[in-house]
Amino acid sequence: MLFDTLIKGGTVVDGTGADARKADVRITDGRIVGVGPDLEKGPRERLVDATGCYVTPGFIETHNHYDAPMWWNPNLEPMSGYGVTSSINGNCGFTAAPVSDDPQARDAMIKIFSFFEDIPITPFREALPWDWRSWSEYRDSMLGKLRVPVNMEFYCGHIALRLAVMGMDATKRAATEDEITRMQAQLRDALDAGALGLSSNTMDYDGQGNPVPSLLAEDREFAALFDVLEEYQDKTFQIMMSVFQRYEGEKDLARFDPLLKGRKFRTLWAGVPTLKFQMARLPNTHAIHQRFKNEGRPMYTAFHHVPPTTNVNFFNSLTFAQSNNLVWHELIEADDEQAKYDLLDDLDWRARARKAWDEDMYPQAYFRRPEKVTMIESESGHGPFGADVTLADAVAASDGEHPSDALAEWLKLNGLHSTLVFTIDRESNQMMADLFKDPNAIGNVSDSGAHGQMLCGIGDHIDLILDYVVNQKLLTIEEAVHNCTGKLADFFGLHDRGKLEPGRSADVAVWNIDEIERRPTIRMFDVPDGSGGRTWRYTRQAAPMRLTMVAGHPTFQAGFFTGNYPGTIAGERPGGESELAEAAE
Repeated sequence: MLFDTLIKGGTVVDGTGADARKADVRITDGRIVGVGPDLEKGPRERLVDATGCYVTPGFIETHNHYDAPMWWNPNLEPMSGYGVTSSINGNCGFTAAPVSDDPQARDAMIKIFSFFEDIPITPFREALPWDWRSWSEYRDSMLGKLRVPVNMEFYCGHIALRLAVMGMDATKRAATEDEITRMQAQLRDALDAGALGLSSNTMDYDGQGNPVPSLLAEDREFAALFDVLEEYQDKTFQIMMSVFQRYEGEKDLARFDPLLKGRKFRTLWAGVPTLKFQMARLPNTHAIHQRFKNEGRPMYTAFHHVPPTTNVNFFNSLTFAQSNNLVWHELIEADDEQAKYDLLDDLDWRARARKAWDEDMYPQAYFRRPEKVTMIESESGHGPFGADVTLADAVAASDGEHPSDALAEWLKLNGLHSTLVFTIDRESNQMMADLFKDPNAIGNVSDSGAHGQMLCGIGDHIDLILDYVVNQKLLTIEEAVHNCTGKLADFFGLHDRGKLEPGRSADVAVWNIDEIERRPTIRMFDVPDGSGGRTWRYTRQAAPMRLTMVAGHPTFQAGFFTGNYPGTIAGERPGGESELAEAAE
């Protein structure tokens, strides 16, 4: 049952960037109807005491990959415990629709998505109903079969689009004019059904060195798809450029600069380098970003304030493949534990692994810096591991044997279920603060929903508040909240949320800054493994919020997820269009 609510006595940070102020918030029929001091409680209103708390819009996740996991983990925990009320999915060209009539092409889409985002392939195949071909049918299926506690928004992915139209040829060649026309029709279907826009990818290569299908798209294909985006208002083109692995991002920018010049839609490109090891390889990217701003172009860079926590396991990690060390990736792909141990003992494999390490692995690969590679979890507890023990130490302990061999022996001693982590440093905290203040930079790119055995990005916005506002004092509370709420809502065209203003959806978070924390990651065994059992993902305990509300419904309260599922899906909006248009104005 939806109760009218009065949130009283808190400090409102409204998501617009305006100064924080003491004010009450009145919610009726799932919408904000009043924000002001000393509002009187109505006879049928539920009262929420927010004394000592901030009252903010619900937080928006800029970059997620829950397209598949939401089907087997619809609670989307711990999102609600961190005040998250909206999630942007379908990024990097990876989406679950449209799909081809050809089962092989559909499975290729699943394999590509599963591989690059470290999403378990068996539930991806089996937990989704796959009762759609077009993007609009996909949305209808979600609306009919899913209930979620968070507003879920989606791009239409270029990789899925190509495979749906071209079948397996999408992985081999450029598109014909007829195929491009059919892609345009599929994209229009998606945009009409509520897709945020088009996402694409010019970065990724798989474990055999094959490019993702969107890397085979010629300029004329992109231009035709951009023509479709131009037909709509408030749509976005999102692209993952080569800012990791091969570091061809500046070449990508030079390619897309003329293709996007004069276009009215917003482009979100990932993104300017912020990590120390990126800066020397992409030295001109920040200047290009500044030029786009000076020219007044709707070009926005994506960034994230938390360095990617690259945990490496030896069962589904893509780290070796994306470092172009395909011999070590053979270990990841080996069928079972015995096959993996057999490789570690195989002298021929060891020789090939040393050669790949020395000659093929990219110079910028994390494993090139063994002093930065730490074993954080040992299955056996027998070998050298711990916060201060690195691969460099393992090399030294083995009398200086090759790092590849030292890693193999380290792994045999500690067990295949051991976990490594890379230490990755930001260029500077001031650079991050400047990006948050930049109107053409979009943050909170947590990558949650993907790489579940590498990271849990949910809660990174709490780290932003506690680190950049409280500890370093590089941002104000108003700037931090704006960057995770109103700024994002405006960018993605979500004009019914993101700000505490009358007429907006009552997506609200109430929290005490002395109580919240980005909690440590823990393992949760709740992912189907395809054999009736469960495997694990990283998650974390709630921050916690005092209260999280989506459209006026509590989704987190009194320390727990409430079991309410008021989230909207893919453009679905509560209320009439006239109300929304009025709210947008």
